[in-house]
Amino acid sequence: MELLTSGFNILLIMIGFGVLIFVHELGHFLAAKWAGIRTEGFSIGFGPPVCSWRKGIGFRLGSTYEDVRRRTGRLPGELSDDELRDAGLGETEYSLRWLPLGGFVRMLGQDDVNPAATSDNQRSFNVRPIRHRMVVISAGVVMNLLFAGLLFVVAFTIGVRFESPIIGQVVPGSPAATAVASDGSVGMQPGDRVVDIDGHAIETFGDIQIETAMGRPDVDMTVQIEREGVADPLRFTMRPRVEPTSRLMGIGVMPASSTRLLTVEEMPIIESVLDRVGLSAQGVEPGMTLTEIDGESVWNYESYTTLSDGRDGDRIETTWVAADESGRGADRSIVATLEPTPQWQQLRYPDATSTSIVGYEEGLLGLVPLVQLSSIAPGSPNEGLLLPGDIVLRIGNHQAPRMRTFRQFIVDHGAGPVEMTVLREGEPVAVSARIEETGVFDPRPMMGVTPTYAWDEPRFARPMDSVQSTSSADGEPVEIATPVASLGLLGGSCIESVDGAPVADWRDIWRRVHGRDGVGDLELTIQLPTKQADRTTVRIPVDASWGDQIGGLAWQPSLPYFLFEPLYVLRHANGDPFRAVSMGMQETASFAVLTYLTIDRLFRGTVKVEHLQGPVGIVHIGSKVADRGFSYLLFFLGLISVNLAVINFLPLPIVDGGLFLYLVYEAVKGKPPSVGFQNGAALFGLLLIATAFVVTFYNDIARIIG
Repeated sequence: MELLTSGFNILLIMIGFGVLIFVHELGHFLAAKWAGIRTEGFSIGFGPPVCSWRKGIGFRLGSTYEDVRRRTGRLPGELSDDELRDAGLGETEYSLRWLPLGGFVRMLGQDDVNPAATSDNQRSFNVRPIRHRMVVISAGVVMNLLFAGLLFVVAFTIGVRFESPIIGQVVPGSPAATAVASDGSVGMQPGDRVVDIDGHAIETFGDIQIETAMGRPDVDMTVQIEREGVADPLRFTMRPRVEPTSRLMGIGVMPASSTRLLTVEEMPIIESVLDRVGLSAQGVEPGMTLTEIDGESVWNYESYTTLSDGRDGDRIETTWVAADESGRGADRSIVATLEPTPQWQQLRYPDATSTSIVGYEEGLLGLVPLVQLSSIAPGSPNEGLLLPGDIVLRIGNHQAPRMRTFRQFIVDHGAGPVEMTVLREGEPVAVSARIEETGVFDPRPMMGVTPTYAWDEPRFARPMDSVQSTSSADGEPVEIATPVASLGLLGGSCIESVDGAPVADWRDIWRRVHGRDGVGDLELTIQLPTKQADRTTVRIPVDASWGDQIGGLAWQPSLPYFLFEPLYVLRHANGDPFRAVSMGMQETASFAVLTYLTIDRLFRGTVKVEHLQGPVGIVHIGSKVADRGFSYLLFFLGLISVNLAVINFLPLPIVDGGLFLYLVYEAVKGKPPSVGFQNGAALFGLLLIATAFVVTFYNDIARIIG
């Protein structure tokens, strides 16, 4: 069923993309007819025709040219208007061609590839007045803009769902986390609503992403937010930086989530997470909605976070609802208990940058858990060798690796066998695992595993000796030693007690560390990772700074935000057609400007070539867009229509903008550019378009397959 749905979505987008091309070429065609220019062909796509239609011939597979030759003894272009009329034939062949990545209108006396192909016929393009030719050349772009406006009007009349501009998560150490607000507070917080960036109103989370990605290099931007409980809006000044995942400029924020769980198709690992926290056994399934916690209503992920925090770590009673989509029965409700999870210190590496594979570890006082494998990808070379739940004691020469070490080792090692030791059912097991390169165009080393922290095992990985802090007087990051830096603790050791109280897992460790006064020595009894299982007692000095950090930690949801559907905001014209038209015009203008900004940022280097989407990428994204509803599909096609218009009117050879520039030159000089210049420019244009096609096609396939 998923395959059929995906295939239908792809077909839907391809049809929509074809409609946009048709609208563009229809603009040229209608303008040419208005100008009295003889139009010999109207085609969607390039290459040989799949099928065609001509008045007097009808529908044919392939071209109608041979039918005209058999009837008249000559090809259509060799016949005069009177001869065509006497033969009962139309002057235009309408065709659909094999490569549906564009289209063209063939006019007498106009050939992009062969500028010398002019004609003395009074209905020829090259002899019509310049003002008429300008209308014809620009008509495709105008039609795309008008069509985009129409699509936006219809979409906003129906109502379009966008991700809300409410902040869900703030990345530690990011510009958003470290910026100082106008009231002196530090960092943006979950639940903050962004209302303005550099004077531009923000209505969706996509607006935040666009404004930050389009930010000028090395220039601060002002972000204005509304915060619950604060009367006046707060202003932050921050400088975007390249984010490791998207490789675009950003400020380190993620959208807020609702309380509806994603489906397995939307989030493949969701079943394993529900199973790990004990919800699957109680009947909670992907796609269900969390409605209550201990009888109190929840409406977004932040309210779920607040209620979890307020329970002081006790188990909470959650109510989940599965909607009856058939409409014939009642919604199904399930009550399940759920245990909150502790909030851990985010220990940032001193050398962490925006492109670090892992910039920080989660743990306490410089101690972090071992790496656990939560799932093994089906069909991977390690399926059956490694098992879900395996805890990594060694990989290669790295004993008790931290998460960063584990991930970096895979990248540095590359394809090939790797020796590992894992803790499986309490016993160390030696495994000969394998790393392989995946991805066709941009192969990357992968093990086919999903690493998480082993919170249920009270062992720690190699301790962190130092971390990055912002506690210096000027607010700049500094490197500071952790409380365990000088103790010489061995990675892989097991914590048996904290201040004399036995512990069974990291949750117990957190309770004991968090529940003390905060300052003073913390006593740990540790079982060393030796064959003799030696034990030792160590004292960890905890000063006021580290004590305050521990004291500031709280309980948080055991279900991470990314398992839930984003929180949406509905942009709607509220039944006002004039408002819908206004919104449509605004979107058309803003996306036209955005396309030019993207080109500018491409030259500045803040937007990379690999971010560009080609036809394959557009279809791939569009197939996902189709799942978000008809109105969003119309909005997406409107966006593509604007981009098609803007790109076509760039002052480049071959495209409409370059041809329009030739007409401006002709109007000023009294003659068109030389045929030699036009031939050279046409060749350059073809090479440019071919290069752009190859690059974007490569990017599209690499993103999809890799």
